[in-house]
Amino acid sequence: MKEKVVAINRVAKVVKGGRRFSFSAIVVVGDGNGTVGYGLGKANEVTDAIAKGIDDAKKNLVKVPLYKHTVPHVMEGKYSGGFVLVQPAAAGTGVIAGGAMRAVFESAGIKDVLAKSKGSSNPHNVVKATFDALLKMRDPMQIAQQRGITLSQVFNG
Repeated sequence: MKEKVVAINRVAKVVKGGRRFSFSAIVVVGDGNGTVGYGLGKANEVTDAIAKGIDDAKKNLVKVPLYKHTVPHVMEGKYSGGFVLVQPAAAGTGVIAGGAMRAVFESAGIKDVLAKSKGSSNPHNVVKATFDALLKMRDPMQIAQQRGITLSQVFNG
């Protein structure tokens, strides 16, 4: 499993003696072959927060459809104020996406994709909106089964 830390945030709790600091980390894990998950970890130390985030991400793994190392079709994802646009790209294009989205695509094993983040730039919203877009995608085999046609008919119209 590939593990990528998307963001680490220092949060403060105001107590009688002043401020008590702790850390929250959002982490993305994936096998590089279409399985990916994200998790949030909170702890008093950065390393503990990352470890908790990795454990949480491994509990929330999902399978996303891949088509020749890219996504099958154009899709928009939304979570709270975060909007993302994800579209397939030709082989050799690479991952053209912002930081939080890039971590998700690289962990999922998507090598060629064009993506744009619109709205909120909060890493939590962007990661969750990217997952929303990826989970709404359907691969050609799925479409053929739903329509009751052959795979070649899906491609040729």
